[in-house]
Amino acid sequence: MYLRNDQGFELAGGTASPAFGRALSPPAAARAPSPVDVLRDHAARIDWVPDLGHRIGSLDWWRGLATCTALCAATWALAPNFRPLVGAAPSPLAGAEWEETRAQGIAPLAQGATTGRRMAANDLVAPLADVPERPTLELSATLGQGDAFDRALMRAGVGRNDAEAAAALVAQSVDPKSIPAGTRIALTLGRRPDRTVARPLEQLDVRARFDLALSLTRGAGGLTVNRRPIAVDSTPLRIQGLVGSSLYRSTRAAGVPAKAVESFIKAISTRLSLGRDVTAADSFDVIVERERAATGETRIGDLLFAGIDQGRRKVQLVRFAPDAANVDADEESNRGGWFDANGQTERRAVSGMPVVGRITSSFGLRMHPLLGFTRMHKGLDIGAAYGSPIHAMTDGIVAFAGRTGGYGNFVKLVHGGGMASGYGHMSRIAVGSGTRVRAGQVIGYVGSTGMSTGPHLHWEVWKNGAAINPRSVSFASVAALSGEKLRAFKAKVAQLLAVRVGG
Repeated sequence: MYLRNDQGFELAGGTASPAFGRALSPPAAARAPSPVDVLRDHAARIDWVPDLGHRIGSLDWWRGLATCTALCAATWALAPNFRPLVGAAPSPLAGAEWEETRAQGIAPLAQGATTGRRMAANDLVAPLADVPERPTLELSATLGQGDAFDRALMRAGVGRNDAEAAAALVAQSVDPKSIPAGTRIALTLGRRPDRTVARPLEQLDVRARFDLALSLTRGAGGLTVNRRPIAVDSTPLRIQGLVGSSLYRSTRAAGVPAKAVESFIKAISTRLSLGRDVTAADSFDVIVERERAATGETRIGDLLFAGIDQGRRKVQLVRFAPDAANVDADEESNRGGWFDANGQTERRAVSGMPVVGRITSSFGLRMHPLLGFTRMHKGLDIGAAYGSPIHAMTDGIVAFAGRTGGYGNFVKLVHGGGMASGYGHMSRIAVGSGTRVRAGQVIGYVGSTGMSTGPHLHWEVWKNGAAINPRSVSFASVAALSGEKLRAFKAKVAQLLAVRVGG
């Protein structure tokens, strides 16, 4: 297609050929523009809708403001006028018409309507002197924390005699105190001879244990109990996955319960640094206790296995609790805990110092603050607030607990392997001689008894009877299983590793 205003482009023969059938129009420069063309070109160059946020106060801005004002005025002038429609008000109702309308009308109860309740009574309705009771009532009771079984039944409406009889029947199968709080008890109360006595207990259903349901029914001879054992599958739950950007979020996203994730991280952190050693490409392996009842309920227990696979290295920790009978002070393997696949465990101190505070006097020669001469300081003085708890750095037996000389209230612990530690100037002692303490257990409280200038803890450590610098001691020990315990541990490890993922 050729443009009609372009000279020569409409001709097939070129720009020099004349137009066929009409005379050539004069050149554009030879024609004088008309006034209409001038006004049209001038109006086309004017920006009637400029940006009112730009060049405020200029001529274009005022022109745009005028345009906006004109448009608003035209909209307001051309808008239709809405006038309310006047309707006739109905005449008020009275008498039977009002009663009928009130019963059938939809209106708030506060305005006299009875919508959803009943129809207006007429002369054919006769009031009853006594409303008959339902033949049976379906109720439920919930056991509270520390609640008694019979008291929960009485609160639900069961008579005292029936409640005590039901509690006695339940006690024949399970201790009522062992039923967890929040357990729901379904009750069915029967017909009573008159309203002055409690309804008799006809039936009771309760989930006494995860694997046992009890049902009480009333027969000719009174209440009888029916035990319904529930089959439970105790296969553990095994979950594996990649660590990714966050070990906690990845394990939670894979379906590991929050409590088990916390135990998993604590166990792994005893062997690896989560921030330095564990990478996103590593994989985790978690096995937790799980019980699945035949009725469909599932119960998740404690963490059994914690593993990290780094390709070149595997960390596999298993929770194992050997027999704790006849435990010696240096026999840590009997106390249970997390063991690696070889049957070894490592126990560490809870913190770097037995009390939260700052060191005010170090180990070595010093000028005694009270005696006024230089002498050997055989421990560390840790300044802390009066009454702060003092913790045992590791497991041991209390060899002495009492007051002794300048140490004031003093506790000495024997840890085995020739190691012992002492804690002096206590305000109060929390353990007795001959008792066994665990790492992190509170053994006393900071004070200023004996030769002391203020509340602090004097902490000493001995190796084979000689005082050593407590800061040079690592309160970590390695224990290994042996004999029958090691064989039982190996069997448990093989059993756990045989669990299928997600099975």
